[in-house]
Amino acid sequence: MIFALIACKVLPFSRLGPDLLKASLLSIAALAAMTLPATAEGCPGLRDGPRGRVTEVTDGDTVHLDNGLIVRLVGTQAPKLALGRPGFEDWPMGEEARGRLIDMALDKPVLLRYGGAQTDRYGRILAQMFVLDGARELWVQEAMVASGFARVYSYADNRACLASLLAAEGRARAGRLGIWRDPYYSVLEAARPDALVRRQGQYALVEGRVLLADKARGRVYLNFGRNWTEDFTAVIGERALPLFAESGPDPLALGGALIRVRGWIDDRDGPRIDVTHPEQIEVLATQ
Repeated sequence: MIFALIACKVLPFSRLGPDLLKASLLSIAALAAMTLPATAEGCPGLRDGPRGRVTEVTDGDTVHLDNGLIVRLVGTQAPKLALGRPGFEDWPMGEEARGRLIDMALDKPVLLRYGGAQTDRYGRILAQMFVLDGARELWVQEAMVASGFARVYSYADNRACLASLLAAEGRARAGRLGIWRDPYYSVLEAARPDALVRRQGQYALVEGRVLLADKARGRVYLNFGRNWTEDFTAVIGERALPLFAESGPDPLALGGALIRVRGWIDDRDGPRIDVTHPEQIEVLATQ
């Protein structure tokens, strides 16, 4: 199972004070984040794709190659840059993330590997990218996430290598590296729906205890409060349920669990995140 079961049957979190709770979660994340170095061994089972040389770095997760391909570094999301788009502002630390990727990959030979869908709706290549240095291969996505300049961002049709990336993110977050020093990227509290509504339209990590897990009209609703029209909800769609059945966790068994959910925040009957695949949910504690 790829989903992240980080802690189970620990001291009840209701008995921990706020400071001790925060320290406990950081310790859990750091312990769970032990992972392989940023090499090909950390991301096995992929299909080899084309090679090329990086000629341009657009932002922290997009590059151009000398063979004409535009590559979106699948599995990650770096801080976005406006890049001339009207009405769009740079996200905090966007230039720093781009600079990190420039240092790592610009003018260097790379190998692309596929673990799912190969292109997105914009025609960009969706691939794991490896910088070639003799016999060594540097896995760019893991290196960006581990240094704190990208978050894990996955798709239902592109789920390869996510366990390693989530572990790398946990280490960076616990160490407050890169973006994790900036409040814009802080893990948000499910118990504060008012603050979540203000983040509508943003990609975020939301953490809290599930009050009720219920199924209705083919969907599973993870409710984090008693008022479903105002409180935070994670909604697992009908198409996602077979993926949960294959790799877990059982969403209907998450009542009472402390979990972390990642995705785009919407405001429909209160703040919510639509869940399309299991890796959007990390189980931190079952009780």
